[in-house]
Amino acid sequence: MRTIIAPTDFSPASVNAVNYAADMACMLGTHLTLFHVYAIPQPVSEVPVTGYSIEEIKYDAEKKMGDLKESLLDRTGERIAIHTELRAGDVLLNLTGYCAEVAPYAVVTGPESLSGLERVVLGGKTTGAVKRLQSPLFVVPADAKFKGIAKIGLACDLKKVIETVRVEEIRELINDFDAELHVLNISENLTDALSDEASEEADWLRDMLEEFHPRYHFINDPDIEHGIIEFSEKEKPDLIIVIPKKHNLLSKLFHPSHSQRLVLHTQVPVMSLHE
Repeated sequence: MRTIIAPTDFSPASVNAVNYAADMACMLGTHLTLFHVYAIPQPVSEVPVTGYSIEEIKYDAEKKMGDLKESLLDRTGERIAIHTELRAGDVLLNLTGYCAEVAPYAVVTGPESLSGLERVVLGGKTTGAVKRLQSPLFVVPADAKFKGIAKIGLACDLKKVIETVRVEEIRELINDFDAELHVLNISENLTDALSDEASEEADWLRDMLEEFHPRYHFINDPDIEHGIIEFSEKEKPDLIIVIPKKHNLLSKLFHPSHSQRLVLHTQVPVMSLHE
């Protein structure tokens, strides 16, 4: 049975994402797993951490998970199976490991939670974790509500499209939600947009996505986030798919100074679909 994983640290933004995930699971008829990792206290002196304090942290986490599950069963009318997964230690290691175990339909998280955007898709030590987290990752703005996904925007930089655009996952989304696809290419300058390489990649992309009859939008804007925000305000997609890469324009979208603008300002969930 397909499963949606909803990591939570019980913050308001993370609980909103959990509600979004639960509503999505109801529409799709999938299971839902609430996932929480609690930190193990580290001693700051010669005095070791007591077993009682660790047990107390675990008990508190179990209580919050139980309360959250009960509220979701009430919210969903018990139409879906809800599982809880509680682990200790490192958030990223546990999340990527669990995803490898269950191969979820998607991971749905809020932008401000411990297991949210800053911890999962940003740089530093998380870069390796991103590549291990092969499941589609939905990052849900703090106030976004699930109302179905009728229009999907795919942001693509027209570079190595055959290797990086995961058509099977896009097809599954479009079929599951009966959504229309809009492909958005934002170029920093006109020279890049008109190059022979870009033209060839665009032809490959059209062939790959032909079955979905997408609409194409080409925008010349040196500020990529601004271009996507402008597209979102005009076309009002229900979801934007981005394909983070190590060295390309879209990687800027996941820099801390840009992520808030994209995910929070537009109020549109962003799905990270890694190459």
